[in-house]
Amino acid sequence: MRAAMAAAEVDDDVLGADPTARRFEAEMAALMGKEAALFVPSGTMANLVSVLVHCDVRGSEVILGDNSHIHIYENGGISTIGGVHPRTVANNPDGTMDVDRIVAAIRNPGGELLYPTTRLICLENTHANCGGKCLSVEYTDKVGEIAKSHGLKLHIDGARIFNASVALGVPVDRLVKAADSVSVCISKGLGAPVGSVIVGSKAFIHKAKILRKALGGGMRQIGVLCAAAHLAVRDNVGKLADDHRRAKALAEGLKKIKQFKVDSASVETNMVFFDIMDPRISPDKLCQILEQRNVLTMKASSKSIRFVLHYQISDSDVQHALTCVEKAVEELLKGSTKFEHLTNGTTKSSYGH
Repeated sequence: MRAAMAAAEVDDDVLGADPTARRFEAEMAALMGKEAALFVPSGTMANLVSVLVHCDVRGSEVILGDNSHIHIYENGGISTIGGVHPRTVANNPDGTMDVDRIVAAIRNPGGELLYPTTRLICLENTHANCGGKCLSVEYTDKVGEIAKSHGLKLHIDGARIFNASVALGVPVDRLVKAADSVSVCISKGLGAPVGSVIVGSKAFIHKAKILRKALGGGMRQIGVLCAAAHLAVRDNVGKLADDHRRAKALAEGLKKIKQFKVDSASVETNMVFFDIMDPRISPDKLCQILEQRNVLTMKASSKSIRFVLHYQISDSDVQHALTCVEKAVEELLKGSTKFEHLTNGTTKSSYGH
């Protein structure tokens, strides 16, 4: 990737003249089955731009999952920057929202004197907070039909849409056919250093490019970044199935540790979540000890931890991680017992409390 970046043919992309960027955007549009594409610095900007293009009138409302990335992890940008009101619908454990609840959340146009105007529905595929679950093409098509029948647009936060495509065995263009726009992250499991892509109609992308500039995302010789992104899509989509297989193996290994609760059957892509059932073990302390052993994890809640795999993680790395987790658990349990002895039984405590 770095060699490709160094050799990239570049020009001024703000003026639309960077040849490497233009080629990559055209390839992504064709791959996703859309008319046009736009490279942006981040997934957060990709989603923000997309929502603002669809909801270009202040007082607009978007229907989205209560556990979605756009709603929770993107600084409330759609409302603080765009004046767009979020109307949340509960996410099910599989990342979907009940179709009847989506329909019920759509505002009656006759109530515009009192209510925001519904203009957009957002889905997330895969759904990160639901464990990397995949939304089926049938479900996506159904939500697309609902949007169309009510005069709404459908945006898919497809940060990991290629993971969903591979896991479901559905071509990515078919998986997003019902969507008016899709954001695709190139810097997660695909391994590029920077960037996301927005795809949609030519008219949509024209407006998106103006918003990208307004938000500070217009960059000059971005061919150096698009060259890496091109290799990521070309070379690493085919490796995602191995990520999924290794994630399942990791989940099965974690399941054998009696202090954890792991639903290995729910692991569909490259994410593994597990709950800690022993109060003597805190996620913060466990993550800290694992980091000392070069195993990087993320606290997902006060009782759970998230692992995410990528193509540079091997089978032996998975086994090494499991060994490190087992040793970390032993260390934490011994430390907890030692602390209890020091307090002469008057206080029972544990790491992280």
